[in-house]
Formats: sequence, structure tokens, C-alpha cells
Amino acid sequence: MFIEIDAAKCMGHGRCYAVAPDLLSDDDEGFVAERGTSWEVPADLLDQAQEAADACPEGAIVVTATAPADA
Repeated sequence: MFIEIDAAKCMGHGRCYAVAPDLLSDDDEGFVAERGTSWEVPADLLDQAQEAADACPEGAIVVTATAPADA
């Protein structure tokens, strides 16, 4: 599974890294530090990845079975 974080949609609520602290972190401005990136999620963090996606009010985080174009 892969996770992708859309930098344009991220508004910095911080819900994602609050529910997925082993997968995501925050930057100096309170945004998810990994915004604008995509990567393969380790199997043991899949639950956190989905929780982060579900927690994002803007839908900036997507968890998919296929690799995004830039992964």
C-alpha cells in the first residue's frame, strides 16, 4: 500500500500526525512534514496510514494499493 499527501490540500490541522505518529511528523509551521510526497507504507503502519487519511478533513491524504506516479 502507498500513501500520498497532496501539499495543495493540506491546511495544517495536524490530525494526521496526531493519529499516525510513527508514520508522519509535523514541520515548524504545523503542517505534516511529508506533504507533497508519496511512498510505500510499511506493513506494520498500514493502520496508522488509513487513520491519517480518515482524519484529514481536506482529503489531502490518500492510501492506495498502487503506486502514485511519483512514488
